[in-house]
Amino acid sequence: MSPAAGGELLRAAIFHTPGDPFTLAPGDPKAFACHEDGGLLIRDGRVAACGDYAAVRRAHPDVDEGRDWRGGFILPGFVDAHVHFPQFRIIGGLGHTLLDWLQQVALPEEARMGEVAYAADTARRFVRALAAHGTTTALVFGAHFAAATAELFEAAHAAGLRVISGLVMSDRALPSALHQTPEQAYRDSAELIGRFHRRGRLAYAVTPRFAFSTTEAMLDVCGQLLREHPDVGLQTHINEDRAENAEIARLFPWASDYLAIYERYGLSGPRAVMAHNVHATASELERLAAAGTAVAHCPGSNAALGSGMFPLKRHLQAGVTCALGTDVGGGVGLGMLKEGLQAYLMQRLAPEPEPLDAARLLYLTTRAGARALRLDDEIGDFTVGKAADVVHLRPPADSVLDAAVRRAESPDRLLAALFTMAGSESVREVRVAGDVVYGPEPS
Repeated sequence: MSPAAGGELLRAAIFHTPGDPFTLAPGDPKAFACHEDGGLLIRDGRVAACGDYAAVRRAHPDVDEGRDWRGGFILPGFVDAHVHFPQFRIIGGLGHTLLDWLQQVALPEEARMGEVAYAADTARRFVRALAAHGTTTALVFGAHFAAATAELFEAAHAAGLRVISGLVMSDRALPSALHQTPEQAYRDSAELIGRFHRRGRLAYAVTPRFAFSTTEAMLDVCGQLLREHPDVGLQTHINEDRAENAEIARLFPWASDYLAIYERYGLSGPRAVMAHNVHATASELERLAAAGTAVAHCPGSNAALGSGMFPLKRHLQAGVTCALGTDVGGGVGLGMLKEGLQAYLMQRLAPEPEPLDAARLLYLTTRAGARALRLDDEIGDFTVGKAADVVHLRPPADSVLDAAVRRAESPDRLLAALFTMAGSESVREVRVAGDVVYGPEPS
């Protein structure tokens, strides 16, 4: 695509959350911005203007007509804050709890990533599927094998997505094929950082799988990598399942709680995202907030594996940054809209519910993820100057969703219908920094 020198103007209904609807007053335009006949001007891959189409058009008469997507909807690119690429082919392994699901379903598939050709094919399919679901940025668990993790980075770079990933580091409690020595994990991680960190839209995250499968020697290596590379991230799991937590207490008898293990090795802080945290203590929430560590809530997998109800209200009251992740193999797919719906449903049943309206769901799937990944100055909404990461949604003609959005009486109802029913079939075009990474469909 070669937009005119003045930029490219996209026309459709536009929804985004320039501010945080969990903290702003209801009705604050920053909490939920909607332009029913909207104009999004993209210039040099960035948002040059966003507002009512007529006003944007008048302010920028030099711009050609651009793309007329009326009847469709423009949202910021979705941000998946926790997802495992090696689990792409095993979605749907129902009927398990976390630890037996790992042994019977996930880990045998993850061992296959030692076959480079299989890993490369999985990586390409995974990256295409992210884009097809409107995900433009993802924090991705790589593989336990350096070559397979490199294939993920290469596939993401070729596709143009924003992907943060890293070699998964483990040295106990898993099948031996998935173990590395701390020395090998250090060498492989350092080599991958050198090859891929800050290459195009890629970035690196040190990735201990979880304390259950990492000895103190491996956790020490993770801390060393963070000290030596002060701009890489950290991703891991915490407090996902009660049986896991019981094993953690046995393996680390000196630790007052799960978070204390990571804290000892310098793995908590503003560069870190920890997935799940279903069974957090009050002390852990307080310390996560103080450290600036974000939590990726994965409601689909928490329900499918029976891990428990995520205490979203307690996290928010403590000041912990929360975003959404699909998790993938243990969850219900790669769709962030579906994950938003799962979060809504879980909160409807939670003992201490946190109400989730359409604006809060949009925030959780976009700007909250950007904040968790320390990218909120760059992506997450359509504030002027940010990168133009865009999802164009349009329901299939004569579908149930099409009927619902045509009948919707307010922007909130319309957006709620999209979260309730829209999936990849409604994703027509996806852009990262203005570049088309998925679509458009032939006319």
